[in-house]
Amino acid sequence: MATTTAVTTAPGRPRAGSGLWRAIRGNRKALAGTVILFVFTLIAAFPGLVTSVDDPDALNFDAGLDPSTAHFLGTTSLGQDIYSQLIHGTRESLIIAVVAGALATVLSVLVGVSAAYLGGIADDLLSLLTNVVLVIPAFPLVIILAKYAGTGSLTVILAVLVLTGWSYGANQLRAQALSLRNREFLESARARGERRSYIIVREVLPNMTSLIVANFLGAALYSLLTAAGLQFLGLGDPNSRSWGTMLYWAQNQQALQTGLPLWSLAPGLCVALLGVAFALVNYAFDEIGNPALRPVRRRRKRA
Repeated sequence: MATTTAVTTAPGRPRAGSGLWRAIRGNRKALAGTVILFVFTLIAAFPGLVTSVDDPDALNFDAGLDPSTAHFLGTTSLGQDIYSQLIHGTRESLIIAVVAGALATVLSVLVGVSAAYLGGIADDLLSLLTNVVLVIPAFPLVIILAKYAGTGSLTVILAVLVLTGWSYGANQLRAQALSLRNREFLESARARGERRSYIIVREVLPNMTSLIVANFLGAALYSLLTAAGLQFLGLGDPNSRSWGTMLYWAQNQQALQTGLPLWSLAPGLCVALLGVAFALVNYAFDEIGNPALRPVRRRRKRA
């Protein structure tokens, strides 16, 4: 009986980002969140594509106009176009979410992964710091820091958000890093005499990518909502262009009582919609990091 030798070719290395794209494409919620984020990013980068008003703060129109083709959302009680304010406010709101979320995630990685890998006294001290920040009520702490930080500028708000938004992610990353600490590939790296920094950067962090990105999305969502709350309370720069500042001026001018509800509702809905987008995209990274969450698709029966 003749024997045949099967020749198999090694599968090509998957392209970077292919697993992420498959997870997003296979999850309707994640796909919807990605589309919403893309639309907001496009608006923030090119506001002139969707509005012809270059200066949304200029008092160029009649006060209190109803929505029309000239003013899609009407005008404020001060004579400003609400729609153009909404469009131009997208950039700062998105910048706050992304920059504060990224910086908080970097701090979470530094504290959480270092604590887990170094162990000993370093782990005890960093874990104590993380737990102390975790048990402090976040929003009252944010208000106190923003109040006493000074001018309420964008830099101050970013600093406050980073200082109060890193601890939860650090706790999660520490737990994940502890589960990887004694794996065989790390033991072999130590046996080769690799430096600790090399092992953390080249061996540990690549195995935690999905969790790191998920923590970034959570930190971005926290930063977006908290910054809008601070600006609404008047703890931000009242001259800045953001959705939170719009809410502050709408409340200050009693928009709901004077028959201008869109002045308050439009920026509130945009904050909520962008927050929902961050939450929906997080589904994709949950599926990558946890195979048990991946949807089970029914196999088609063969004829």
